[in-house]
Amino acid sequence: MLTETTVTGGLPQAVKAMDAEELTLPTPRAWNAVQVGARLGCSGRHVYRMADSGMMPWGFKLLSLRRWDADEIENWITEGCPPVRKAGR
Repeated sequence: MLTETTVTGGLPQAVKAMDAEELTLPTPRAWNAVQVGARLGCSGRHVYRMADSGMMPWGFKLLSLRRWDADEIENWITEGCPPVRKAGR
């Protein structure tokens, strides 16, 4: 919690003293189905089939687009590609 009350140029002094490394956030890498398919060695259509059947992470929606977090896919591959959903939905 900032308790600094001195404001210079619109920002408290405590905020201005922070360096750029503290202010940057990691950028998530969002892959589309074709990129995931290239990593897995299959087509983008097959990626959708596997995700819909629960054989791989479903991903997330970005407006109307479906994307997969690259780190989540890499972790899933490292774990041996286990099914993420049990049979019978």
